[in-house]
Amino acid sequence: MPDRHTSKQRSYNMSQIKSKDTKPETLLRKLLFKEGFRYRINDRKLPGKPDIVLKRYNTVIFVNGCFWHGHQDCRYFVMPKTRTEFWMDKINGNRKRDLRNIFQLKEAGWNVITVWECELKKIRIEETLIQLIPKIKGASAE
Repeated sequence: MPDRHTSKQRSYNMSQIKSKDTKPETLLRKLLFKEGFRYRINDRKLPGKPDIVLKRYNTVIFVNGCFWHGHQDCRYFVMPKTRTEFWMDKINGNRKRDLRNIFQLKEAGWNVITVWECELKKIRIEETLIQLIPKIKGASAE
């Protein structure tokens, strides 16, 4: 199936995608702040520049886009029909980099949590937050 956008339109669309301060990140940060958590964002000193760093709880959170990080069995991750090989390489590269960063952070003693974009959709966000808070607070008790 051919792309429904011209190459110029597709190029523009892709250039508008941000790597930080995305809607899911901003939403999660607001929710955590409302719950009393204080954090830093995108700390360059840490591997992978985690989206949220909760130093008090020795925890970092990555907010991953389902498409860009290849979220398995997720309705929001569909491999494109055009330039499939390029996208497979890109997404697999992102996955490998994620694993390497998580490993390095854990080796340094950090608790690493990954929150997927689909977990921050309206129908799941409350459940996600209920599960996330104990993971954060539990990290400081260990």
